[in-house]
Amino acid sequence: MFHRQFKPGDSVIYRKLKHSSRPGPRAKDVHPAPSGDDYTYWVDKFWVVRTSRADGQIVLQTRSGKCHTVEPDCPYLRHAYWWERLWFRARFPRLERAAAAS
Repeated sequence: MFHRQFKPGDSVIYRKLKHSSRPGPRAKDVHPAPSGDDYTYWVDKFWVVRTSRADGQIVLQTRSGKCHTVEPDCPYLRHAYWWERLWFRARFPRLERAAAAS
């Protein structure tokens, strides 16, 4: 099985499925529910790789310092392109600052 290589400090984008009655401004691919009360949509999360675990999973860190563990072959996870790292640089967390806060 092929696993993508993620190293600590890599900027990644995780596409997260959300449900809400009021999608935010960064919502993409918005679809109404059959009943019409809610919406289903995708939101891109700009995270950074904190560590790789011994079992192959990777730990991702958010801007607020929260950590999420995912498989490296998760279809919703990808490396950020160079222009995304530049354009969205304020949305990616900085490991030094986040580690000092926790």
